Amino acid sequence: MADFARAMSHPARIAILRRLMEEGAQTAGQLVAALPLAQATVSQHLRALREAELVVATEAGTRITYALEGARIRHFCHAFQQALGTAGVPTEAMRACHI
Repeated sequence: MADFARAMSHPARIAILRRLMEEGAQTAGQLVAALPLAQATVSQHLRALREAELVVATEAGTRITYALEGARIRHFCHAFQQALGTAGVPTEAMRACHI
């Protein structure tokens, strides 16, 4: 849980994850165009999200597409709910875990 929380500790990473959740798989270039972040910043945060296994990268030739790793995110959300004792209790914050 600590690795997941560490990966989620930066607003830019949350913005990237939100974009991937709302729009589906994206290239780094698409993320840069949609977010107020520089290419290097997006690449740095995508690397951290990949290392935390929250995002998967799919290569097609020279193009890399990034997508959410929904199973890993759901697993963390479930573990977090268990730790808080809120499993099964719908709240606005927990609705975000339904990826």
